[in-house]
Amino acid sequence: MKKFKYDINKYDPKKMMAVPAALFAVALVIVAITFVMTGMPVTPGIDFAGGTAVTIQTDDTKEEIEAYFAGYDLKSIDEGISGGYYLKFGPMSTEEMVAFNEYILAGYPDAGIDQIGANFGATLQSQAFLALIFAFIGMAVVVFIAFRKLLPALAVVFAGVADITITAAAMNIFGIELSLATTAALLMLIGYSVDSNILLTTKVLKRQGKLEEKMEGAFHTGFIMTSTTFCAILAMFLVSLIGNVPTLYSISAVLLIGLVCDLIFTWGFNAGMLRLYVGKQEVRR
Repeated sequence: MKKFKYDINKYDPKKMMAVPAALFAVALVIVAITFVMTGMPVTPGIDFAGGTAVTIQTDDTKEEIEAYFAGYDLKSIDEGISGGYYLKFGPMSTEEMVAFNEYILAGYPDAGIDQIGANFGATLQSQAFLALIFAFIGMAVVVFIAFRKLLPALAVVFAGVADITITAAAMNIFGIELSLATTAALLMLIGYSVDSNILLTTKVLKRQGKLEEKMEGAFHTGFIMTSTTFCAILAMFLVSLIGNVPTLYSISAVLLIGLVCDLIFTWGFNAGMLRLYVGKQEVRR
């Protein structure tokens, strides 16, 4: 079987960079619109916006449950693994929560009720934001120390920022809320993005040989790494669909979207930028 060849001379480097850059621009618009509407770049879930989560075991249909809670701000109903339901409600005041507890226990005595206050949700928002900021700062420092060259280091950092931004925009499009679980998935994506881009940049700038050969070698190594991870996460995604596990579904969906974005930016934008950069360096020499 003939090995797939990554031919960097097939396309103009500026055209290679154009498509990822356009995706990033569209993603910025979507994220900005969401920020104006919700105060966050991704629609916040209960973890950040506050609210009440209820787990019930019942033979009632979704329509019957919706009718029972018609007087409350019912956000969603998800089916559980064992046939139960997982309900999400909007934020409530203390008085409303007391009345809600009495009301739900009257109809579903075995219901499990968890509440997150709006103030606590705001605290989680700030902590999650700080976690992302520190992750990017740490990434930028390490990358700059590793290469000691500003443009390639900035390209690696930009690829990570773009990966997160496009993934966030996709989350808004597909209705995946920002929660503690999806925040963890976004932090994982920073690691995946840096890993693949550092692999490419290291082989191009610190290895000897022709640019085409270094690019091809980096592509095959990086593609195998990413595709292996993608298949593992895809299996997790399918399990979450079959077992109706909302948290697992959200994490795996975010990671799958992010890995596709990483492939596009690493082997489109960053590869094109490195080709231009190396070409200019050779001209100067």
